[in-house]
Amino acid sequence: MSSNPTASSVYSAYQGNTYLFGGNAPYVEEMYENYLANPGSVPDTWREYFDALQHVPAGDGSNAKDVPHLPVVNAFAERAKQGQTKVVVASADSELGRKRTAVQQLIAAYRNVGVRWADLDPLKRAERDNIPELDPAFYGFTDADQETVFNTSNTFFGKDTMSLRELMNALRETYCGTIGAEYMYATDQNQKRWWQQKLEAIRSKPNLSKEKKLHILDRLTAAEGLERFLHTKYVGQKRFSLEGGESFIASMDELIQQSGIAGVQEIVIGMAHRGRLNVLVNSLGKVPADLFAEFDHTAPEDLPSGDVKYHQGFSSDVTTPGGPVHLSLAFNPSHLEIVNPVVEGSVRSRMDRRADPKGLQVLPVLVHGDAAFAGQGVVMETLALAEARGYFTGGTVHLVINNQIGFTTSDPRDSRSTLYCSDVVKMIEAPVLHVNGDDPEAVVLATQLALEFRMAFQKDVVVDIICFRKLGHNEQDTPALTQPLMYKKIAAHPGTRRLYADKLTAQGMGETLGDDMVKAMRAALDAGKSTFDPVLTNFKSKYAVDWAPYLGKKWTDAGDTAIPMAEWKRLAEKITTIPATVTPHNLVKKVYDDRAAMGRGDIPVDWGMGEHMAFASLVASGYPVRLSGEDCGRGTFTHRHSVIHDQSREKWDTGTYVPLQNVAENQAPFVVIDSILSEEAVLAFEYGYASNDPNTLVIWEAQFGDFANGAQVVIDQFIASGEVKWGRVNGITLMLPHGYEGQGPEHSSARLERFMQLSADTNMQVVQPTTASQIFHILRRQMVRNLRKPLIIMTPKSLLRNKDATSPLSEFTKGAFQTVIPENKELKADKVKRVIACSGKVYYDLVKKREEKGIDDTAILRVEQLYPFPHKAFATELKKYPNATDIVWCQDEPQNQGAWFFVQHYIHENMLDGQKLGYSGRAASASPAVGYSHLHQEQQKALVDGAFAKLKGFVLTK
Repeated sequence: MSSNPTASSVYSAYQGNTYLFGGNAPYVEEMYENYLANPGSVPDTWREYFDALQHVPAGDGSNAKDVPHLPVVNAFAERAKQGQTKVVVASADSELGRKRTAVQQLIAAYRNVGVRWADLDPLKRAERDNIPELDPAFYGFTDADQETVFNTSNTFFGKDTMSLRELMNALRETYCGTIGAEYMYATDQNQKRWWQQKLEAIRSKPNLSKEKKLHILDRLTAAEGLERFLHTKYVGQKRFSLEGGESFIASMDELIQQSGIAGVQEIVIGMAHRGRLNVLVNSLGKVPADLFAEFDHTAPEDLPSGDVKYHQGFSSDVTTPGGPVHLSLAFNPSHLEIVNPVVEGSVRSRMDRRADPKGLQVLPVLVHGDAAFAGQGVVMETLALAEARGYFTGGTVHLVINNQIGFTTSDPRDSRSTLYCSDVVKMIEAPVLHVNGDDPEAVVLATQLALEFRMAFQKDVVVDIICFRKLGHNEQDTPALTQPLMYKKIAAHPGTRRLYADKLTAQGMGETLGDDMVKAMRAALDAGKSTFDPVLTNFKSKYAVDWAPYLGKKWTDAGDTAIPMAEWKRLAEKITTIPATVTPHNLVKKVYDDRAAMGRGDIPVDWGMGEHMAFASLVASGYPVRLSGEDCGRGTFTHRHSVIHDQSREKWDTGTYVPLQNVAENQAPFVVIDSILSEEAVLAFEYGYASNDPNTLVIWEAQFGDFANGAQVVIDQFIASGEVKWGRVNGITLMLPHGYEGQGPEHSSARLERFMQLSADTNMQVVQPTTASQIFHILRRQMVRNLRKPLIIMTPKSLLRNKDATSPLSEFTKGAFQTVIPENKELKADKVKRVIACSGKVYYDLVKKREEKGIDDTAILRVEQLYPFPHKAFATELKKYPNATDIVWCQDEPQNQGAWFFVQHYIHENMLDGQKLGYSGRAASASPAVGYSHLHQEQQKALVDGAFAKLKGFVLTK
């Protein structure tokens, strides 16, 4: 019992500020009156507090229930007016009542902030915080109250009454041991009571069998043994050692085994490099000899680029007491935490394939470093997806390898602005269990509880394993340069495995137990083997995806993308029929009436209808379509209207109709999702989804193409390079609105030049279609062919309603996507002196100018596919004009942007000797576009005029 002489004064100050005292008293009294009349009329947090008060016996020791005070107060006031009252001295019972209330406050304090006094740091560097609310003296208790018995029926310690001494011991054991729990911020009362029951009933202490303890020691020995083996055999080579955090492997093992028991059949893991090699061998069962071959450079190197060993993914099927579990470790670049949404997307894909909407069969597991968890914005973006309908994955188990340092930064004044590295998860009310990594049994218990919670509530949960990093950020660092004090303590630390082995020895499990395990592990590693092999070599799940049909394909492979007229008309009728029970907005009704006419062939087909017919024909043929992005249900530019909102609906969460979900009785799913306002996490999620499902057309649409740069890491590290680094085939489609129409620097350019710069090794397709039939064919081509490469579509804005960009019905029932659209005006080929090549909206400006000027010696070619460049098709069109002396590339974008610098050598390669290549477009600019409308118009006129004028500036002659 503390005898802090200032406790009473602190308590007095507390009375003046806490919500239970001071100026808040009338407010609290009023709420209590309301509670007594109707418990449901007050907020959950207050109802919980008032509920607790009902367990406190009345001042006379009876169990009489409290009643509303106001009538009683009024009655006494009336008696006073009539002189019928007299003053009496308060009895000792009122002091007992105050103490009973204080006990409830004390219980609440430990549940809320007991974690601040938990024994969590293996290095024991920090002094314990001063938390007055955890000291009984703060509430006026003294040593004389130690044996006083109080009601504790609102706890789960197994007793309805306990002495103050017993209660304090129970609270400190539960909330201030080697597990520190944070959960009281949850608004769901059931979740809070769940945690109280789970923790208080066992006082946060595991009860493990001898066999379980020996298995934990085996996992610690395997973790430490692999790191020390690599450290001595491959001196100085980077591996991002797990030493100091070996309990993480025990946690992973427990998570996998318990998941199998809980019915989970697949686990998808995302993690950075720290401890990754250890997970590969000791959790997923990679043969040590295969890992050593990568260090020795004798492993196969059959990819165009490849990647370092601590970025590699892996998959295996392992045995658990509940049956086989498939494990997948996602490939990951060095951009910390970016793998998180990729994993979530992969999990959602697997859930959909299994028809598992709650995620009971598939579990996402994300492993974080403490610095990255607190510092990387994609963590927050991914958490924001957790409860959104289109991205729900049934709750993620987060494991933090908290080695209390980020590279060279460990001072909490620098490393973050929150108390704990995990505080970001409070935004979704995910509970956190902080646990001391030097207590592997507590780590295992925390992991068990985390999984139980996730399976019970389908919510995210965090296990923060507080440990240390024995070596530097990598094995070539000298960490004492910047952390001398920390590394003195680390140097003196015997290691978690040794501490636990000594503990088991003290429990009578054998004097040489730890040393025997170390020798066995070393012998196994010397032989390139492991002492523990849970991998099933001949097991294959019926849900496994066969990627063989999509490998080794060429971008020139044909695909039949036209559909028969009868099928066109059948589908068109289906997607333009609105049930009588749905009242569309008049503007939407006009859109659908027009689409019905397009379906009949009465009027040309516009972009929105071309899109819809592509989707309808795909889902009718068994290809699911998943379209997500900001506002993509309606479309940023009001062209899509794939979701019809009933104008007569009476509830906010009902009254929508999606025609594309009503195409055929046994159609594939069509899913359209208005995403949260995020680019990075949402695009990464969709990449992850597509990486696990080659049969679904997965589309991410940017609100404006300009905003794709918020997801540049995903584009650079996964979409553009994933196949050459990791051999991962992916057919994701990006639709990026792009076009110079005077909307300023951030609403004009999808940064075509960046995609062109990233294009190599036939890694992706970059297209800029200009007609409704072209978007129809390119979307169908993405699925009908077995080629699975990312498809980047520069989609239009003004062309969505431009009648010149519409297409006749015949172009949908015949033909295919044209990589180059020839000149469609009848020109005398031998009189053509100039050929203008262009891509995108500028084509229509050029045609208009040519008509205005009556020019008949200039042909205009549209390059609809910019990469891979269609050399054969382009050369064929160019050869039609043998007398042309000038070739001009015309573009809307500034000269240092757009496609110019990337297509000029392609064009030059196909030119005839003596021909000259020139440029007409905006001058080089630091900004993608101007913000002044008059200047935009001047620039646009100049670049169009320049395409027909004498060549000037840079001219390349063949």
